Amino acid sequence: MWRLFAVALVAGTASAQSVTYVPAGPNLPFSSAVIVDKMVYASGQIGSDASGKVVPGGIKAETAQALKNIDAVLRANGSDLDHAVKCTAFLADIGEWPAMNEVYVTFFPKHLPARSAIAAAGLVRGARIELECIATKA
Repeated sequence: MWRLFAVALVAGTASAQSVTYVPAGPNLPFSSAVIVDKMVYASGQIGSDASGKVVPGGIKAETAQALKNIDAVLRANGSDLDHAVKCTAFLADIGEWPAMNEVYVTFFPKHLPARSAIAAAGLVRGARIELECIATKA
């Protein structure tokens, strides 16, 4: 009986959620962010500049740029890195984790979100890192 109650409760609240899909741009097969009620799910970002090229300088420079790119997506959707609750780092080389981490922590002076780090066989545009974050609305 309790299982049925829990399923009914979850089903009842799911229909009341507000979901907004924020387009990433023309001809891109994903959303730059999805907003569910007061949560912002930002798509992964690599360390690319405005032209789309990966910034030079290796993992540290790419980590800083990826986090700036994520912060821009979050800010455009009513949040920022100060409201991040979970991040995932995809690394082309898990051996670069310590260098990535040196830069990563500087972007979270108020708190450290929950985080996962995963080694990836390859990333788009030959990037060293891709980061994604989930944040609450500001």
